[in-house]
Amino acid sequence: MQIDLSGRTALVTGSTQGIGYAIAVGLARAGVRVAVNGRGAERVTDAMDRVRADSGSDDLIAAVGDLASEEGAAAVLEAVPTVDILVNNLGIFGSAAPLEIDDAEWRRYFEVNVLSAVRLIRAYLPAMTERGWGRILNLASDSAVVIPSEMIHYGMTKTALLAVSRGFAKEAAGTGVTVNSVIAGPTHTGGVEDFVRELVGEEMPWEEAQREFMIKHRPQSLIQRLIEPEEIAHLVVYLASTYASATTGGALRVDGGYVDSILP
Repeated sequence: MQIDLSGRTALVTGSTQGIGYAIAVGLARAGVRVAVNGRGAERVTDAMDRVRADSGSDDLIAAVGDLASEEGAAAVLEAVPTVDILVNNLGIFGSAAPLEIDDAEWRRYFEVNVLSAVRLIRAYLPAMTERGWGRILNLASDSAVVIPSEMIHYGMTKTALLAVSRGFAKEAAGTGVTVNSVIAGPTHTGGVEDFVRELVGEEMPWEEAQREFMIKHRPQSLIQRLIEPEEIAHLVVYLASTYASATTGGALRVDGGYVDSILP
């Protein structure tokens, strides 16, 4: 399947590394003008250089701003006033004893993982509906459905994104704009490597540590390995295309079979 999204503009939040970076590369390869987002100008510039090298595209926009704040969101909206494709990938995660998560940490997770997405949807959806075409994709997680006991605060935010996606899909009904969430499974990123090390220790070689993590902490995975970021990006690029015009209000899984259910 050849996906050509030439002429479209996308904002991928939190795209200087990990899944967001892979999505930025995938969209750029499909001809999209991609806005790369991060909190600092230096990191965004470095990421843009790598996207150019990995995608062969030079049609990029620097979108510097901390989207967890109203001021940062305003800076990003000034740099990228309109988009055809919005990918809300920005997110934080970490393990914590459930009874030790204080109010400030609950708020921080909600503001970064949920409210940042809501702000941008509010800003970009009206123009999308006026044009009669648009794609909004919110990166959720298997933790939205299978809440990990060591990551309740994270799982809560990803469950909230499923509701946000379904609700805004209804708001966009009949307009040509689709809104979906992507349920990503355990994925091999730098942050996840750190998380794996937190749980299984620093002593083992990485491949052994990864296997230990999957066996002990994610045994439901049917592929029995971490997913590569590019595998998440493939689904996102498809959902951003015209081929997915009848897919909206959904929670699409690219989880390696981790969620033990026919439906999310």
